[in-house]
Amino acid sequence: MDILVIDLTHGGVKIAISYAKKEKTVYAFDIYNTLNDIDKKMLDAYNVKIIELSYLKNLKGELKVIYPIHLPLTLDEIKNENPNLEYTFKTHHEAIKELLDEWEKDILKIEVTGVKGKTSSVFMLKEILIDSNPLILSSLGALLYENKKEIILQKNISITPANIKESIDLAYRVANPICGGEKKDRIYNCAIFESSLGATGIGDVGLLTNIVENYPIAKNRLTASYAKKQIFNCNTVNCQKECFDEYYSNIKHDKINLFSVNDENANLYTTNIDYSFDKSMIDIEYKNIKTIDDKLLSGKIQIETFALGPHHVSNVLGVVLTCLTSNIPENQIKNGLKNYNGIPGRTNKRNIDGITVIEEINPGINTKAIEESINMISKFDDYYISIGGDYGITCEEIDEDKVAELINKLNHEIILTGEVGKNISTKVNVPMKYIPDYGEVYNLSIKNQKNLLFIYRSDYRNITKR
Repeated sequence: MDILVIDLTHGGVKIAISYAKKEKTVYAFDIYNTLNDIDKKMLDAYNVKIIELSYLKNLKGELKVIYPIHLPLTLDEIKNENPNLEYTFKTHHEAIKELLDEWEKDILKIEVTGVKGKTSSVFMLKEILIDSNPLILSSLGALLYENKKEIILQKNISITPANIKESIDLAYRVANPICGGEKKDRIYNCAIFESSLGATGIGDVGLLTNIVENYPIAKNRLTASYAKKQIFNCNTVNCQKECFDEYYSNIKHDKINLFSVNDENANLYTTNIDYSFDKSMIDIEYKNIKTIDDKLLSGKIQIETFALGPHHVSNVLGVVLTCLTSNIPENQIKNGLKNYNGIPGRTNKRNIDGITVIEEINPGINTKAIEESINMISKFDDYYISIGGDYGITCEEIDEDKVAELINKLNHEIILTGEVGKNISTKVNVPMKYIPDYGEVYNLSIKNQKNLLFIYRSDYRNITKR
């Protein structure tokens, strides 16, 4: 069967070459016209032919089409190029599962997706599983841990499905530098993969953090919830109950566990939360959790960890449920989460020159996330609140009108910053400051010795340059 890989921007080059190594006839369609010279030479080296869709008229027989879940074309539009072909369609995620079919059957594999909280969940899991030398793909990079020391495999790497395989290949090269990774030795004993729009299904456990915003994809034909539904291809799935009830209640799966901050009908929920800027105490009860080895677990656990608000607690619950599902001992879960202190450049607390700074930095900051962040400090009056950010970072853009409406209702001193802040400043009708350079927001807070809640929609790599 011939193969056509569509989209060379979001990992298609890796997928095409991986199939070509299996002695397949592989074609590639660069739908976004972003192919660079290096990748073109790589495709040429493996005899991958770059085509336009019209070339399908020249083909006969069977064709497997591998496409991204956010493809701006319908499958019928592809078929119309040559209705006589026998088509099979797979998403990039499904293709990676096929390519990794025989990969590492003996280690714990966790896949994480959702609209918010993916990266935080991955790094909480890292703290818990650190003694297993985890291999990680996240929005902060492809990372490998050996004896609790971090090895950066690749920093600037996207969380597309193809980069799961890329991370694995990079990890093999670290373990086997002489033979270029061909020998299948490994350092890691577990793997945690973050994916933006779904999951491959290789996970022993899949974690769906939430669908707090069901943003459109694929030229508004599909939504985030549709793409992230692929998490149910994992062997065991843990999902926020509110998300499951709204979007996935018709899913048929033998092993689904649900978590919730408030709903006692979930498999895992809180009975008490004592919030603190340092370590919050979270009392959790769980019942009839389905594990990866077909057991049922019930019990109670108290967690002490960095969690400033309900949305952070929700992330903690998904992580605890995932670990219980994976038969991780309770003491290991508790100790790992106690060591978690947020992610520098994402959600974390810092003390700078006599002030406390709470940072909420995320490529997907939206109105709901901003509101929840502000609610965390609602009982304190000694905080500046800074809101701002950059555009064009993720599929979901920020709704400036909704943010302006929220600001109009607040009884706090607001500082707007960055391009996002500039646009919002034209839509609010309450007094506020606009400071173009976010670095000056920090300087103002330090000068006036006033604490700062810094909410910024940005790429992690950029924000660390401050």
